[in-house]
Amino acid sequence: MATRIALVSCVKQKRDSAAPARDLYLSQLFRGLRHYAETQADAWYILSAEHGVLRPEQVVGPYERTLNTMPKRERLAWAERVQQQLLELLPADAEVILLAGLRYREEIEPFLRKRGFPVSVPLEGLRIGEQLQRLKQAAE
Repeated sequence: MATRIALVSCVKQKRDSAAPARDLYLSQLFRGLRHYAETQADAWYILSAEHGVLRPEQVVGPYERTLNTMPKRERLAWAERVQQQLLELLPADAEVILLAGLRYREEIEPFLRKRGFPVSVPLEGLRIGEQLQRLKQAAE
């Protein structure tokens, strides 16, 4: 049986001081994504614009970096770093659940598929409000 791994993107709203990554991000969306990841996957990680891939228990400080305003070459460098981290983290039988916006998925999803990992994107094409609604339904 495949090991289900969820990848959750970081969000803008963060605590003012260092905290475990799972507690650093404060938005309602992140809380919903975290709950989904914790209940639907065997393990989960955070895709951080600043740090690459974070383990939920990894303590990090607040930062302001986002892929949404990053120039393409910087996004590509970020993606290469994340790809290498994922190759080290993901078990060979991993099934990946991508809970991230387009900018965070654009170089990661094709990379994973090319390497034979099954990838699902359950919130693809949904606006923030629709994502929140879907996450709320999944939690019930």
